[in-house]
Amino acid sequence: MEYNIKDRRLSKDGYKRIEWAETKMPVLRLIRERFIKEKPLKNKRIGCCLHVTTETANLAMTLKAGGAKVFLTASNPLSTQDDVAAALVEEGISVFAIKGESRSEYYHNMNQVIKNQPEILIDDGADLISTVHKKKVKGIIGGTEETTTGVIRLKQMAKDNVLQFPVIAVNDSLTKHLFDNRYGTGQSTIDGILRATNILISGCNFVVAGYGWCGKGLAMRARGCGANVIVTEVDPIKALEARMDGYQVMPMIEAAKIGDIFITVTGDINVIRKEHILKMKDGAIIGNSGHFDVEIDKNGLKQITRRKRMLREFCEEYTLKNGRRIYLLAEGRLVNLAAAEGHPAMVMDMSFANQALAVEYILKSSDLENKVYSLPLEIDQEIARLKLKSMGIKIDKLTPEQERYLASWELGT
Repeated sequence: MEYNIKDRRLSKDGYKRIEWAETKMPVLRLIRERFIKEKPLKNKRIGCCLHVTTETANLAMTLKAGGAKVFLTASNPLSTQDDVAAALVEEGISVFAIKGESRSEYYHNMNQVIKNQPEILIDDGADLISTVHKKKVKGIIGGTEETTTGVIRLKQMAKDNVLQFPVIAVNDSLTKHLFDNRYGTGQSTIDGILRATNILISGCNFVVAGYGWCGKGLAMRARGCGANVIVTEVDPIKALEARMDGYQVMPMIEAAKIGDIFITVTGDINVIRKEHILKMKDGAIIGNSGHFDVEIDKNGLKQITRRKRMLREFCEEYTLKNGRRIYLLAEGRLVNLAAAEGHPAMVMDMSFANQALAVEYILKSSDLENKVYSLPLEIDQEIARLKLKSMGIKIDKLTPEQERYLASWELGT
Protein backbone atom coordinates (compact mmCIF):
# COMPACT_ATOMS: atom_id res chain seq x y z
CA MET A 1 0.00 0.00 0.00
CA GLU A 2 1.34 3.42 -0.97
CA TYR A 3 1.38 6.31 1.51
CA ASN A 4 3.35 9.42 2.43
CA ILE A 5 3.08 10.44 6.09
CA LYS A 6 5.42 11.80 8.75
CA ASP A 7 5.89 8.71 10.92
CA ARG A 8 3.88 5.49 11.04
CA ARG A 9 4.94 4.98 14.66
CA LEU A 10 2.61 7.83 15.72
CA SER A 11 -0.43 5.62 15.12
CA LYS A 12 -1.00 4.68 18.78
CA ASP A 13 -1.84 8.26 19.76
CA GLY A 14 -3.84 8.69 16.58
CA TYR A 15 -6.02 5.68 17.37
CA LYS A 16 -6.88 7.08 20.79
CA ARG A 17 -7.93 10.45 19.41
CA ILE A 18 -9.92 8.87 16.56
CA GLU A 19 -11.73 6.72 19.10
CA TRP A 20 -12.55 9.79 21.22
CA ALA A 21 -13.98 11.60 18.18
CA GLU A 22 -16.02 8.52 17.26
CA THR A 23 -17.82 8.63 20.60
CA LYS A 24 -19.08 12.11 19.65
CA MET A 25 -20.23 11.12 16.13
CA PRO A 26 -23.32 8.92 16.64
CA VAL A 27 -24.98 9.72 13.29
CA LEU A 28 -21.92 8.68 11.30
CA ARG A 29 -21.67 5.58 13.49
CA LEU A 30 -25.21 4.54 12.53
CA ILE A 31 -24.37 5.06 8.86
CA ARG A 32 -21.21 2.97 9.27
CA GLU A 33 -23.19 0.13 10.84
CA ARG A 34 -25.54 0.11 7.84
CA PHE A 35 -22.63 0.37 5.40
CA ILE A 36 -20.98 -2.68 6.98
CA LYS A 37 -24.11 -4.73 6.26
CA GLU A 38 -25.06 -3.36 2.83
CA LYS A 39 -21.65 -2.50 1.28
CA PRO A 40 -23.13 0.24 -0.97
CA LEU A 41 -19.63 1.44 -1.98
CA LYS A 42 -18.24 -2.00 -2.78
CA ASN A 43 -15.09 -1.86 -4.95
CA LYS A 44 -15.41 1.88 -5.56
CA ARG A 45 -12.23 3.97 -5.46
CA ILE A 46 -12.74 7.21 -3.54
CA GLY A 47 -10.21 10.03 -3.62
CA CYS A 48 -10.49 12.49 -0.72
CA CYS A 49 -8.93 15.91 -0.31
CA LEU A 50 -9.89 16.86 3.27
CA HIS A 51 -8.35 18.13 6.48
CA VAL A 52 -6.67 15.03 7.92
CA THR A 53 -8.22 15.16 11.38
CA THR A 54 -9.83 12.70 13.78
CA GLU A 55 -13.27 13.49 12.35
CA THR A 56 -12.09 12.91 8.77
CA ALA A 57 -10.58 9.64 9.94
CA ASN A 58 -14.02 8.46 11.03
CA LEU A 59 -15.45 9.40 7.64
CA ALA A 60 -12.66 7.55 5.83
CA MET A 61 -13.24 4.47 7.97
CA THR A 62 -16.99 4.67 7.28
CA LEU A 63 -16.34 4.75 3.53
CA LYS A 64 -14.00 1.79 3.88
CA ALA A 65 -16.64 -0.05 5.90
CA GLY A 66 -18.99 0.49 2.96
CA GLY A 67 -16.61 -1.43 0.70
CA ALA A 68 -14.63 1.46 -0.79
CA LYS A 69 -10.90 1.76 -1.38
CA VAL A 70 -10.00 5.15 0.10
CA PHE A 71 -7.15 7.49 -0.83
CA LEU A 72 -6.71 10.62 1.29
CA THR A 73 -4.67 13.80 0.93
CA ALA A 74 -4.79 17.08 2.88
CA SER A 75 -6.85 20.07 1.79
CA ASN A 76 -4.51 22.43 3.63
CA PRO A 77 -0.73 22.15 4.24
CA LEU A 78 -1.05 22.94 7.95
CA SER A 79 -4.20 21.04 8.93
CA THR A 80 -2.89 17.46 8.96
CA GLN A 81 -2.72 15.67 12.30
CA ASP A 82 0.25 13.37 11.77
CA ASP A 83 -0.76 10.81 14.38
CA VAL A 84 -4.18 10.48 12.74
CA ALA A 85 -2.56 9.98 9.32
CA ALA A 86 -0.43 7.20 10.81
CA ALA A 87 -3.44 5.45 12.35
CA LEU A 88 -5.32 5.55 9.05
CA VAL A 89 -2.40 3.92 7.25
CA GLU A 90 -2.53 1.13 9.84
CA GLU A 91 -6.22 0.77 8.92
CA GLY A 92 -5.33 0.16 5.29
CA ILE A 93 -6.19 3.65 4.03
CA SER A 94 -3.65 5.31 1.73
CA VAL A 95 -2.80 8.72 3.17
CA PHE A 96 -0.58 11.30 1.46
CA ALA A 97 -0.27 14.20 3.92
CA ILE A 98 2.26 15.70 6.31
CA LYS A 99 1.64 18.72 8.55
CA GLY A 100 3.66 21.69 7.30
CA GLU A 101 4.20 20.39 3.77
CA SER A 102 5.24 22.88 1.11
CA ARG A 103 3.02 23.96 -1.76
CA SER A 104 4.86 21.63 -4.15
CA GLU A 105 4.54 18.74 -1.67
CA TYR A 106 0.84 19.55 -1.27
CA TYR A 107 0.21 19.10 -4.99
CA HIS A 108 2.54 16.11 -5.22
CA ASN A 109 0.48 14.36 -2.56
CA MET A 110 -2.72 15.31 -4.34
CA ASN A 111 -1.36 13.80 -7.54
CA GLN A 112 -0.65 10.57 -5.66
CA VAL A 113 -4.39 10.30 -4.98
CA ILE A 114 -5.19 11.05 -8.63
CA LYS A 115 -2.68 8.43 -9.77
CA ASN A 116 -4.80 5.79 -8.03
CA GLN A 117 -7.67 6.46 -10.48
CA PRO A 118 -10.49 7.42 -8.10
CA GLU A 119 -14.07 7.14 -9.35
CA ILE A 120 -15.58 9.43 -6.70
CA LEU A 121 -13.96 12.58 -5.33
CA ILE A 122 -14.63 14.11 -1.91
CA ASP A 123 -13.20 17.63 -1.85
CA ASP A 124 -12.81 20.54 0.56
CA GLY A 125 -12.06 23.73 -1.36
CA ALA A 126 -12.27 22.19 -4.87
CA ASP A 127 -8.50 21.88 -5.36
CA LEU A 128 -8.77 18.17 -6.15
CA ILE A 129 -11.68 18.57 -8.56
CA SER A 130 -10.00 21.54 -10.23
CA THR A 131 -6.76 19.58 -10.62
CA VAL A 132 -8.39 16.54 -12.25
CA HIS A 133 -10.05 18.91 -14.73
CA LYS A 134 -6.73 20.53 -15.58
CA LYS A 135 -5.17 17.10 -16.03
CA LYS A 136 -8.20 15.88 -18.04
CA VAL A 137 -8.54 12.78 -15.83
CA LYS A 138 -11.18 10.33 -17.08
CA GLY A 139 -13.37 7.76 -15.36
CA ILE A 140 -14.76 9.93 -12.56
CA ILE A 141 -18.44 9.31 -11.77
CA GLY A 142 -18.99 12.32 -9.53
CA GLY A 143 -17.79 14.31 -6.56
CA THR A 144 -18.82 16.09 -3.38
CA GLU A 145 -17.70 19.45 -1.98
CA GLU A 146 -17.43 20.32 1.71
CA THR A 147 -16.98 24.06 1.97
CA THR A 148 -18.40 27.40 0.80
CA THR A 149 -15.25 28.39 -1.11
CA GLY A 150 -15.26 25.16 -3.07
CA VAL A 151 -18.96 25.36 -3.89
CA ILE A 152 -18.46 28.88 -5.28
CA ARG A 153 -15.64 27.62 -7.53
CA LEU A 154 -17.65 24.62 -8.72
CA LYS A 155 -20.78 26.61 -9.49
CA GLN A 156 -18.64 28.90 -11.64
CA MET A 157 -17.22 25.84 -13.43
CA ALA A 158 -20.77 24.63 -14.10
CA LYS A 159 -21.77 28.09 -15.31
CA ASP A 160 -18.80 28.08 -17.70
CA ASN A 161 -19.82 24.59 -18.93
CA VAL A 162 -16.46 23.05 -18.01
CA LEU A 163 -17.61 20.76 -15.17
CA GLN A 164 -17.08 17.19 -16.38
CA PHE A 165 -19.16 15.28 -13.80
CA PRO A 166 -21.93 15.94 -11.24
CA VAL A 167 -20.96 17.32 -7.85
CA ILE A 168 -23.00 17.35 -4.64
CA ALA A 169 -22.59 20.62 -2.75
CA VAL A 170 -22.56 19.14 0.75
CA ASN A 171 -21.99 22.65 2.12
CA ASP A 172 -25.48 23.59 0.90
CA SER A 173 -27.12 21.01 3.17
CA LEU A 174 -28.86 22.69 6.07
CA THR A 175 -27.38 20.19 8.53
CA LYS A 176 -23.95 21.23 7.27
CA HIS A 177 -23.68 25.00 6.89
CA LEU A 178 -26.19 26.00 9.55
CA PHE A 179 -24.27 24.02 12.17
CA ASP A 180 -20.71 23.29 10.99
CA ASN A 181 -20.05 26.78 9.58
CA ARG A 182 -21.75 28.63 12.43
CA TYR A 183 -21.09 26.63 15.60
CA GLY A 184 -18.01 24.72 14.44
CA THR A 185 -16.12 27.66 12.96
CA GLY A 186 -17.16 29.96 15.78
CA GLN A 187 -15.81 27.75 18.55
CA SER A 188 -12.75 26.32 16.78
CA THR A 189 -11.53 29.74 15.61
CA ILE A 190 -11.59 31.07 19.16
CA ASP A 191 -9.76 27.89 20.21
CA GLY A 192 -7.06 28.48 17.58
CA ILE A 193 -6.57 32.11 18.59
CA LEU A 194 -6.20 31.18 22.26
CA ARG A 195 -3.74 28.35 21.59
CA ALA A 196 -1.61 30.59 19.38
CA THR A 197 -1.64 33.64 21.67
CA ASN A 198 -3.05 32.87 25.15
CA ILE A 199 -4.62 36.34 25.13
CA LEU A 200 -7.69 37.52 27.02
CA ILE A 201 -10.49 38.13 24.53
CA SER A 202 -12.77 39.83 27.02
CA GLY A 203 -12.63 43.60 26.53
CA CYS A 204 -10.96 43.39 23.11
CA ASN A 205 -12.20 45.03 19.93
CA PHE A 206 -12.70 41.89 17.83
CA VAL A 207 -13.06 42.52 14.09
CA VAL A 208 -14.86 39.88 12.00
CA ALA A 209 -14.43 40.34 8.25
CA GLY A 210 -17.45 38.77 6.56
CA TYR A 211 -20.89 38.00 7.99
CA GLY A 212 -21.78 34.75 6.28
CA TRP A 213 -22.53 31.70 8.42
CA CYS A 214 -18.90 31.41 9.55
CA GLY A 215 -18.78 35.10 10.40
CA LYS A 216 -22.05 34.88 12.32
CA GLY A 217 -20.75 32.00 14.40
CA LEU A 218 -17.43 33.69 15.10
CA ALA A 219 -19.09 36.99 16.07
CA MET A 220 -21.44 35.12 18.40
CA ARG A 221 -18.60 33.28 20.15
CA ALA A 222 -16.38 36.37 20.40
CA ARG A 223 -19.22 38.29 22.01
CA GLY A 224 -19.74 35.36 24.37
CA CYS A 225 -16.10 35.75 25.44
CA GLY A 226 -16.75 39.40 26.34
CA ALA A 227 -15.36 41.07 23.22
CA ASN A 228 -16.71 44.19 21.57
CA VAL A 229 -17.43 42.80 18.09
CA ILE A 230 -17.04 44.84 14.91
CA VAL A 231 -18.19 43.45 11.55
CA THR A 232 -16.93 44.51 8.13
CA GLU A 233 -18.97 43.59 5.04
CA VAL A 234 -19.48 44.37 1.35
CA ASP A 235 -23.02 42.94 1.19
CA PRO A 236 -25.59 45.52 2.38
CA ILE A 237 -28.07 42.87 3.52
CA LYS A 238 -25.48 41.02 5.60
CA ALA A 239 -24.17 44.30 6.98
CA LEU A 240 -27.70 45.28 8.02
CA GLU A 241 -28.22 41.87 9.61
CA ALA A 242 -24.99 42.26 11.60
CA ARG A 243 -26.12 45.65 12.87
CA MET A 244 -29.56 44.28 13.80
CA ASP A 245 -27.78 41.47 15.66
CA GLY A 246 -26.17 44.14 17.82
CA TYR A 247 -22.69 44.48 16.33
CA GLN A 248 -20.85 47.58 15.17
CA VAL A 249 -20.53 47.72 11.38
CA MET A 250 -17.94 49.80 9.54
CA PRO A 251 -15.42 49.65 6.66
CA MET A 252 -12.17 47.78 7.30
CA ILE A 253 -10.15 51.00 7.00
CA GLU A 254 -12.06 52.38 10.00
CA ALA A 255 -12.02 49.12 11.96
CA ALA A 256 -8.24 48.91 11.44
CA LYS A 257 -7.74 51.96 13.66
CA ILE A 258 -9.44 50.47 16.71
CA GLY A 259 -9.29 46.68 16.36
CA ASP A 260 -7.23 44.42 18.62
CA ILE A 261 -7.96 41.12 16.85
CA PHE A 262 -8.85 40.75 13.16
CA ILE A 263 -10.16 37.48 11.69
CA THR A 264 -11.19 37.07 8.04
CA VAL A 265 -13.95 34.64 7.05
CA THR A 266 -14.98 35.88 3.59
CA GLY A 267 -13.62 33.41 1.03
CA ASP A 268 -12.22 36.33 -0.99
CA ILE A 269 -8.74 37.66 -1.69
CA ASN A 270 -6.84 40.50 0.04
CA VAL A 271 -9.54 41.44 2.53
CA ILE A 272 -6.88 42.83 4.88
CA ARG A 273 -4.36 44.83 2.83
CA LYS A 274 -1.29 46.88 3.65
CA GLU A 275 -3.28 50.14 3.80
CA HIS A 276 -5.35 48.55 6.58
CA ILE A 277 -2.31 47.13 8.38
CA LEU A 278 -0.58 50.52 8.40
CA LYS A 279 -3.56 51.92 10.33
CA MET A 280 -3.49 49.17 12.98
CA LYS A 281 -2.44 49.63 16.59
CA ASP A 282 0.85 48.32 17.93
CA GLY A 283 0.22 44.71 18.96
CA ALA A 284 -2.75 44.02 16.69
CA ILE A 285 -3.37 40.36 15.92
CA ILE A 286 -4.51 39.22 12.45
CA GLY A 287 -5.65 35.78 11.38
CA ASN A 288 -7.88 33.91 8.96
CA SER A 289 -10.53 31.20 9.13
CA GLY A 290 -11.44 31.26 5.44
CA HIS A 291 -10.43 28.21 3.43
CA PHE A 292 -7.41 29.57 1.54
CA ASP A 293 -4.53 31.73 2.80
CA VAL A 294 -5.39 34.58 0.43
CA GLU A 295 -7.62 36.73 2.62
CA ILE A 296 -4.67 38.53 4.24
CA ASP A 297 -2.32 40.22 1.76
CA LYS A 298 0.89 38.62 3.00
CA ASN A 299 2.96 40.09 0.17
CA GLY A 300 1.71 43.56 1.07
CA LEU A 301 2.55 42.88 4.71
CA LYS A 302 6.12 41.93 3.78
CA GLN A 303 6.54 45.13 1.78
CA ILE A 304 5.90 47.28 4.85
CA THR A 305 7.85 45.07 7.28
CA ARG A 306 11.28 45.88 8.69
CA ARG A 307 11.81 42.67 10.68
CA LYS A 308 9.92 39.50 11.50
CA ARG A 309 10.40 36.70 13.99
CA MET A 310 8.47 33.74 15.39
CA LEU A 311 7.48 34.50 18.98
CA ARG A 312 5.21 31.51 19.63
CA GLU A 313 4.20 28.52 17.58
CA PHE A 314 1.75 29.83 14.94
CA CYS A 315 2.31 33.44 16.04
CA GLU A 316 4.75 35.49 13.97
CA GLU A 317 5.69 39.06 14.86
CA TYR A 318 6.06 41.58 12.03
CA THR A 319 7.76 44.85 13.00
CA LEU A 320 6.57 47.41 10.47
CA LYS A 321 8.62 50.23 9.02
CA ASN A 322 6.53 52.61 11.15
CA GLY A 323 7.74 50.78 14.27
CA ARG A 324 4.45 49.08 15.15
CA ARG A 325 4.27 45.34 15.72
CA ILE A 326 1.63 43.16 14.05
CA TYR A 327 1.12 39.49 14.90
CA LEU A 328 0.11 37.08 12.10
CA LEU A 329 -1.42 33.77 13.17
CA ALA A 330 -0.77 30.44 11.43
CA GLU A 331 0.82 32.03 8.33
CA GLY A 332 -2.60 33.38 7.41
CA ARG A 333 -3.95 29.86 6.94
CA LEU A 334 -6.98 28.41 8.71
CA VAL A 335 -6.18 29.30 12.31
CA ASN A 336 -8.76 26.87 13.68
CA LEU A 337 -7.08 23.90 11.98
CA ALA A 338 -3.45 25.05 11.92
CA ALA A 339 -3.22 26.19 15.55
CA ALA A 340 -6.02 24.02 16.98
CA GLU A 341 -7.91 20.84 16.03
CA GLY A 342 -10.67 22.22 13.84
CA HIS A 343 -14.37 21.73 14.41
CA PRO A 344 -15.56 19.58 17.32
CA ALA A 345 -16.57 16.04 16.41
CA MET A 346 -20.16 16.65 17.50
CA VAL A 347 -20.75 19.11 14.66
CA MET A 348 -18.61 17.27 12.08
CA ASP A 349 -20.84 14.26 12.76
CA MET A 350 -23.57 15.93 10.68
CA SER A 351 -21.19 17.28 8.02
CA PHE A 352 -19.58 13.91 7.38
CA ALA A 353 -22.90 12.08 7.57
CA ASN A 354 -23.82 14.31 4.62
CA GLN A 355 -20.58 13.35 2.85
CA ALA A 356 -21.10 9.61 3.31
CA LEU A 357 -24.72 9.77 2.14
CA ALA A 358 -23.79 12.06 -0.76
CA VAL A 359 -21.39 9.43 -2.10
CA GLU A 360 -24.11 6.79 -1.80
CA TYR A 361 -26.58 9.13 -3.52
CA ILE A 362 -24.25 9.68 -6.49
CA LEU A 363 -23.84 5.94 -6.98
CA LYS A 364 -27.61 5.37 -6.82
CA SER A 365 -28.47 8.23 -9.21
CA SER A 366 -27.90 7.49 -12.88
CA ASP A 367 -29.62 10.61 -14.20
CA LEU A 368 -27.37 13.33 -12.74
CA GLU A 369 -25.98 15.84 -15.24
CA ASN A 370 -22.67 17.70 -15.05
CA LYS A 371 -24.03 20.23 -12.58
CA VAL A 372 -23.76 21.17 -8.91
CA TYR A 373 -26.56 19.62 -6.84
CA SER A 374 -27.77 19.81 -3.27
CA LEU A 375 -28.60 16.65 -1.37
CA PRO A 376 -32.37 15.97 -1.33
CA LEU A 377 -34.14 17.61 1.63
CA GLU A 378 -35.36 14.26 2.94
CA ILE A 379 -31.73 13.12 3.45
CA ASP A 380 -30.96 16.41 5.21
CA GLN A 381 -33.96 15.96 7.48
CA GLU A 382 -33.09 12.34 8.24
CA ILE A 383 -29.63 13.42 9.43
CA ALA A 384 -31.27 16.00 11.70
CA ARG A 385 -33.67 13.37 13.07
CA LEU A 386 -30.80 11.00 13.83
CA LYS A 387 -28.85 13.79 15.53
CA LEU A 388 -31.85 14.74 17.68
CA LYS A 389 -32.35 11.10 18.62
CA SER A 390 -28.71 10.80 19.68
CA MET A 391 -29.19 13.86 21.90
CA GLY A 392 -32.29 12.38 23.53
CA ILE A 393 -34.55 15.05 22.02
CA LYS A 394 -38.09 14.32 20.82
CA ILE A 395 -40.19 16.65 18.68
CA ASP A 396 -43.83 16.90 17.66
CA LYS A 397 -45.38 15.43 14.51
CA LEU A 398 -48.10 16.97 12.37
CA THR A 399 -51.58 15.60 12.99
CA PRO A 400 -53.56 14.40 9.93
CA GLU A 401 -55.69 17.53 10.29
CA GLN A 402 -52.61 19.76 10.23
CA GLU A 403 -51.23 17.99 7.17
CA ARG A 404 -54.54 18.49 5.32
CA TYR A 405 -54.60 22.18 6.28
CA LEU A 406 -51.06 22.78 4.99
CA ALA A 407 -51.88 20.96 1.76
CA SER A 408 -55.03 22.99 1.12
CA TRP A 409 -55.32 26.37 -0.61
CA GLU A 410 -59.05 26.68 0.08
CA LEU A 411 -58.97 26.93 3.89
CA GLY A 412 -58.31 30.38 5.28
CA THR A 413 -59.77 32.67 7.94
